[in-house]
Amino acid sequence: MASHNELGKKGEELAVTFLKDKGYTILEKNYRYQKAEVDIIAKKNNTLSVIEVKTRSTDYFGNPQDFVNPKKIKLLVAAIDNYVVEKDIDIEVQFDIIAILNKNNKVVIQHIEDAFLHF
Repeated sequence: MASHNELGKKGEELAVTFLKDKGYTILEKNYRYQKAEVDIIAKKNNTLSVIEVKTRSTDYFGNPQDFVNPKKIKLLVAAIDNYVVEKDIDIEVQFDIIAILNKNNKVVIQHIEDAFLHF
């Protein structure tokens, strides 16, 4: 496995642990729909959180969350639209980003809730 894939997989594992510690219930990991992949679908209270995990080993080219582009957002929205219909879910949905920077063996995790409101 390429090192960037390993970093991404490790980031998703860290994100799951982080979310569980914050009281989220993990419903799905790596949910696929057409060309989209949702990293994590979780629930807390009456909110379904669609979570994109971005992990980087450097912030030289920008913060991890800066790499979520409009095309990715469109794919995530289509995927979660399908998911809520498929599972017959009727609760509030929010899109979050978990940005993980693993720089010099120090891990910094930032949870940006309702992240797409900022685009």
